[in-house]
Amino acid sequence: MIKNLARRSAALLLALTPLAVSTPASAAQAAPPAAAVLPLADAVDQLPIEVEDRTGYTRDSFKHWNKGLNATDGCHTRNEVLLSEAIEAPLVGERCKLTGGRWFSYYDGRTLTDATDVDIDHVVPLAESWDSGASAWTSTRREAYANDQDASTSLIAVTDRVNQAKADRDPAEWMPPLPDVHCRYVGEWIATKLRWGLAADQAEVDALKVYAEACESTVVHYTIAP
Repeated sequence: MIKNLARRSAALLLALTPLAVSTPASAAQAAPPAAAVLPLADAVDQLPIEVEDRTGYTRDSFKHWNKGLNATDGCHTRNEVLLSEAIEAPLVGERCKLTGGRWFSYYDGRTLTDATDVDIDHVVPLAESWDSGASAWTSTRREAYANDQDASTSLIAVTDRVNQAKADRDPAEWMPPLPDVHCRYVGEWIATKLRWGLAADQAEVDALKVYAEACESTVVHYTIAP
């Protein structure tokens, strides 16, 4: 009887072992993207340093604006960001036409009451992302980058003229007009680059390190893009 019980126990253990050590593929795919929180100086050190190359870049390489997070609401990404960042919600009309509303542009401290005066800034500009690694991406991944609403640091509603002055320049060449927001801006720039696995050139890294010394309390939060 003891021998039979031992055989049954061994058989049961053998049957259960694969269940204990195997992980279904669906469960692995459902795992959330890795998230990180780093002091600004440590986040700068995470950036790969590479020579930038704009060969072959066109803005059309990044499809935007697409149908946004909700493909059935009639609003493309630009309007969805305007709605999500409004400090006073606009009225939404047919075909997502926005009327009224208010927005605060943290780059220059202005409050805007006309959606046509608001640009949706790619914190790391499309051309800069191309230079820093996006040139090797698929068109699908570039579209995801250009319409990224899953991270609050990727797309920002700002005054149109300030965004136009920024153009495609990095922090070695341009910073927001308000000095008090420089630490925030640098943190969001680095968070976006780390989220998308983008590199930085040496001049950019040198500038970021200078800001990191002055922004000791700034913390960078980011989640790796899927």
